[in-house]
Amino acid sequence: MPDWLQGRHALITGGGTGIGAACATHLHAAGAKVSLLGRRMEPLQQVAGRVEGTAIQCDVADRAQIDRAFDEARAANGSIEMLIVNAGIAESAPFHKMTRESWDRIMAVNLTGAFDCAQAAIGDLLKSEHGRIVFIASVASLRGVPYAAHYAASKHGLLGLSRSLASEYAKTKLTVNAVCPGYVDTPMTDQSVARVSQFTGRGEEFARDAITNMNASGRLVEPDGIGTMVMTLCLPQSGDISGAAITIDGATSA
Repeated sequence: MPDWLQGRHALITGGGTGIGAACATHLHAAGAKVSLLGRRMEPLQQVAGRVEGTAIQCDVADRAQIDRAFDEARAANGSIEMLIVNAGIAESAPFHKMTRESWDRIMAVNLTGAFDCAQAAIGDLLKSEHGRIVFIASVASLRGVPYAAHYAASKHGLLGLSRSLASEYAKTKLTVNAVCPGYVDTPMTDQSVARVSQFTGRGEEFARDAITNMNASGRLVEPDGIGTMVMTLCLPQSGDISGAAITIDGATSA
């Protein structure tokens, strides 16, 4: 692969596992310098070791931690030219049993955290000739999700944020896009399987089949494919792609 992104700095939140780790792999392969942010240092360090990256501990629900972590990333790898907002959490509950605490927790990470990360990097991104923001959203950005109203609402908001920034900065070199996967073969989906099994009283095999069949393809999405798409959106050749919501679930299902 040509070093299309040689020397450019990509910062990835939620970079220690799953989609974030796949993004790091592909961006590194294209020549980028990579900063990986997350709450748990051990998986971050493992990925950082594979991609010659920088692991930085950060909870994106805390703006002070974001500001500190972004400054550490700049000190290590220079101005931020690509921001991959991947950190996210999911919970499940019937709406009538959903707590305000659960709602606030989901919004703090999935939506407010994304806002704070974008705002913390926007000065750098606008100075770059190839500034990029890629939000990892979800097909839940595009449709309702029973038993996950707070999660779907946060992802709808994330897509609205992405499209609004794309419109606001359309006359600049910055592009802003959202990638909207279905259920992905990651630890987050494993957690969803466990919750569905608990709610239904059925085994985890039943729960995994039920979740997998919510994807149009009838199979889980591979993180590698999402990482490839994110890397593609970061390429100089993708400078005319902005405001997109790219669905990845084996077929268009929303």
